[in-house]
Amino acid sequence: MLWLAAYMGSVLAINFAFSAAPHLDLVWSCWAGLIFILRDMVQVRFGHWSLAAMLAATVLSFLLADPFVAAASVTAFAVSELIDWLVFTVTRRPLRDRLWLSAALSVPVDTAIFFGMLDIWDPSVWAASFASKLAGVSVVWLLMRARENRLAVA
Repeated sequence: MLWLAAYMGSVLAINFAFSAAPHLDLVWSCWAGLIFILRDMVQVRFGHWSLAAMLAATVLSFLLADPFVAAASVTAFAVSELIDWLVFTVTRRPLRDRLWLSAALSVPVDTAIFFGMLDIWDPSVWAASFASKLAGVSVVWLLMRARENRLAVA
């Protein structure tokens, strides 16, 4: 339940943050990386029921955030979430690989849709968003790999 609460709370908080203080878009872009990791952990824990969490977070975001930000977020969110869900559903690779692969495919799409719809073309904002999302999942991938290697040696 902790992953679910953290995931949904983060989705709501970041959409509210983008609405309340859009001038801090670089800060919020860095924070967005966490949501991709939380989303994957919800899918690991709840399987296909994670789609219900995605839908609920999407609807709540639309109700609580600025409508313009919410529309961009909902669109980017829906497309990237479906890419992520598909990767987790179709691939049978180890969890760490699915985490990284889903991020590698969904992060560029999410970033392009969200900032494109908000008409934010600042390369530093795009780069921060993209880099933070991939860096976060890469750190998790490395930690999981190191843990698996330690267990294999023991």
